[in-house]
Amino acid sequence: MLVVSLIFLFVYAIFFSAAFFRLFLLFVGFFGFLFMVEYLLTSNTLSLVFDHYCIVYKFEWINLNYLLLFDSITLYFILLTLLLFVLCILLAWNLKYKLREFLITLFLINFFLINVFGIADLFFFYIFFESLLIPMFLLIGVWGSRERKVGAAYQFFLYTLLGSIFMLISIFFVYSHFGTTDFRIFSFFSITLERQLLFWLFFFFAIAVKVPMFPVHIWLPEAHVEAPTAGSVILAGVLLKLGLFALLKFLFPSFAVASVIYAPFVFLLALIGIVYASCSTLAQIDMKKLVAYSSVAHMNFAVLGMFSFNFYGLVGSISLMLSHGLVSSGLFLCVGSLYDRYKTRLFIYYGGLIRLMPIFSFLFFLLVLANMSFPGTFSFIGELLIFFGLIFVNFFLCLFSGFTMVLSASYSLALYTHTMLGNLNAFFVKHFSDVSRREFFIIGSLCVLTILFGVFPNLILLVVEGNLSLYLDVILFYIYS
Repeated sequence: MLVVSLIFLFVYAIFFSAAFFRLFLLFVGFFGFLFMVEYLLTSNTLSLVFDHYCIVYKFEWINLNYLLLFDSITLYFILLTLLLFVLCILLAWNLKYKLREFLITLFLINFFLINVFGIADLFFFYIFFESLLIPMFLLIGVWGSRERKVGAAYQFFLYTLLGSIFMLISIFFVYSHFGTTDFRIFSFFSITLERQLLFWLFFFFAIAVKVPMFPVHIWLPEAHVEAPTAGSVILAGVLLKLGLFALLKFLFPSFAVASVIYAPFVFLLALIGIVYASCSTLAQIDMKKLVAYSSVAHMNFAVLGMFSFNFYGLVGSISLMLSHGLVSSGLFLCVGSLYDRYKTRLFIYYGGLIRLMPIFSFLFFLLVLANMSFPGTFSFIGELLIFFGLIFVNFFLCLFSGFTMVLSASYSLALYTHTMLGNLNAFFVKHFSDVSRREFFIIGSLCVLTILFGVFPNLILLVVEGNLSLYLDVILFYIYS
């Protein structure tokens, strides 16, 4: 009855007014977020682990099950999705151009993301995985900021669609071989090593495009630069996490042996991606492209933790994914605020803004510290745990990964010093205003969460560690059985 009521209100809101529709979506997102928080607070850790799955909805069609299953890891990613959904609505509060269509696009993205995180059937996972391309294509192509937005939208769409064709081939194989695509069923059946090695490559190629990993990362910086601020927030905050989430939920349990065999190859790609993205970041003068390349480096670092196949590495990867969702979103919001005021993202035109925008510069500084994984931030917890996990794999791998943190600190500090410090560019910055109350609430909420989980990481770690232990036990069972 509640679902029917929400559908009725959604249809009514579409045809009533854009302002009413905005308030309706804000209400749904905010109370959905509060409901998830209340569920996490009232459910103790044991119930989230051993009751493990909460079946929300089930629909069967030709032996395909549309089944939403939520565990503690999934709930945190849904919380992140709902938080960013609410912040994006607040961000676009003054938007005039096609507001109703913009809100519908945001709603569809949010709907598809929740289904991707909760779905238990591999076929429906692919459907929702690819359905995200359509609203994101529109978000970039229609509400982008420059003339190259259409080309960037096509590049984003074609890159990710091409990669997923190989995943679809593997899904057809799974269905023909086992008669089902429910991962809870086919993951318990044995697959010959030769087929595992082949279809692992198909799945991994699709996932590598989504992460993105070297050398299929070219679409991301262009998409970020041309997307509106809300599009960049969603893209960096949530969409980049789908590939790593698919690794943990589908690829590792289904092709565990192949995952271990290909792990050195993945380590090599991830290290190349970190160094290449970090060096490319140092060469950027566009602030948005700089943050985009840094996102590539951080996501490849999370891949290292995933393929360590130990508890520390997996917990660190989940923590880094969640922290990156907060930090990168906050940085894109800061860049968007500067662009709204001065209509450029090239930091060569900026300088000395700390004198004119002290509150903004303070919030920006907190996010920059988090981006370089400074102690006391949530990013530091994630990277520290990944280092612990890599030590058990290879000491030199951990050592080389640690050197890349110098690059991270270099481009993060460069971003701040070029914009906030130095001499004021009085010929360009003629009008100025510090953050508005709405901007302070949006950016400040992300800063508070980043510091909160950096100081009290057990608020998340104690909840997700049980489910991660179960995932790790399943992976190790298939490896050694």
